[in-house]
Amino acid sequence: MNDARPEHHDVSRRSVLRTAGAAGAGLGLGAFGHPAEAAQEPVEDGPRRQGSTMIGVPFQRRSTVRVAMIGLGNRGGAMTDLYLAVPGVTVVALCDPVKAKAERAAAKVTAAGQPAPAVYVHGEHDYEELLKRGDIDFAHVATGWDSHFEIAKSALLNGVHVGVECPLALRLDQLWELVDLSERTRRHCMQLENCCYGRNELRVLRMAHAGKFGDLLHGAGAYNHDLRSMMFDPAAYEGPWRRLWHTRLRGDLYPNHGFGPVANYMDLNRGDRAVSIVSVGSPSLGLAQYRAAHMPEGDPSWKETYIGSDRTISLVTTAKGRVIRLEHDVSTPHPYSRINSLGGTKGLFEDYPERIYLEADHRDDAWGDFSKYAEWDHWLWKEHANPPGAHGGMDYMLVFRLMQCMRLGLVPDFDVYDAATWTSPVPLSHLSIKERGLPQQIPDFTRGEWRKS
Repeated sequence: MNDARPEHHDVSRRSVLRTAGAAGAGLGLGAFGHPAEAAQEPVEDGPRRQGSTMIGVPFQRRSTVRVAMIGLGNRGGAMTDLYLAVPGVTVVALCDPVKAKAERAAAKVTAAGQPAPAVYVHGEHDYEELLKRGDIDFAHVATGWDSHFEIAKSALLNGVHVGVECPLALRLDQLWELVDLSERTRRHCMQLENCCYGRNELRVLRMAHAGKFGDLLHGAGAYNHDLRSMMFDPAAYEGPWRRLWHTRLRGDLYPNHGFGPVANYMDLNRGDRAVSIVSVGSPSLGLAQYRAAHMPEGDPSWKETYIGSDRTISLVTTAKGRVIRLEHDVSTPHPYSRINSLGGTKGLFEDYPERIYLEADHRDDAWGDFSKYAEWDHWLWKEHANPPGAHGGMDYMLVFRLMQCMRLGLVPDFDVYDAATWTSPVPLSHLSIKERGLPQQIPDFTRGEWRKS
């Protein structure tokens, strides 16, 4: 891999995607060419900016990235392996209230030939002590959803760049606070959206930005994944926290996997933006029926009342009039699907199963073979054809690319505005369903900067 630092950052996302794919050229997902400048004037949407935009702000270059892992369950433990697999990365600190999990992760670090990491295991808030260390460049947060906001906030206040597993936060005011803190502290706060690095997603991204689909009109994404057995299995999650969100919110609890890739195809926050969302939800029956069939009487889950819609369907509209359909269903039996669809004036791609129809290449209403478009693979997948890790390798791609941006001093592929936008359907879909499908306005977290791309 060519680790030469690029000489210029002032290139557009579209021009980057037309390059042959040198490592320093950029992934083509992030915002480029925006100098950090304060905007003190009143804005149309949201609170007054307290700092300067984080659009286009590069990381400080460093030879080694010092990483802290906060949350070492299934996700955090697996991601620790991937940080250890990337050159130029040292895992210096670990945090989890379950001591055994932290000890297992620490053993991985030393087995990889790195110094023994500091371990923080004294309760749910020991991450606060970890983040005060002063020797951490990046914190990876893989805890229960209700702690994401507080941990990300603490990281920013301690001068640490932070990446958070989905979703970033659960309330709009929390999303705004993280936007403000990122701008004030000059530290990046990112959604660790692995699906944006999938092979199909990156191939479609490059094709879309090269105009293969014509003018983009619509897209779709989802998290349709039968999680019933996992949500009732005490060994799958540390406590019932994920299941309990189905007793609190009616809407789309996990929009990021579907929303993030389509937002990238359409350059949301970079020339277009999401402006409103309308959501509807089915009755909530799946979890209660699964409990009746599988859980013994007296199990604590029998005290729970589920209100979360088994299937939510949302329509997001953009400033350019495009439409994005989002779905969420983890409570009924069905094969896994993120839908991952994109359509324009010259053709259409649909995933699960993957298929394509381009006016220039296909006839007679017959789907084409997407594997024949491998020439459009992103350079990440050309240089890392068999990446380690789960989810088909996209977890590794996320870690590798993020660490590369930090080592080379590049602009990250995603920023806090993307994180807030992709997470905003969590509270807004809940409100729309409660109000019988009334549209909800999606804040302009960029405060107008999206127009300058």
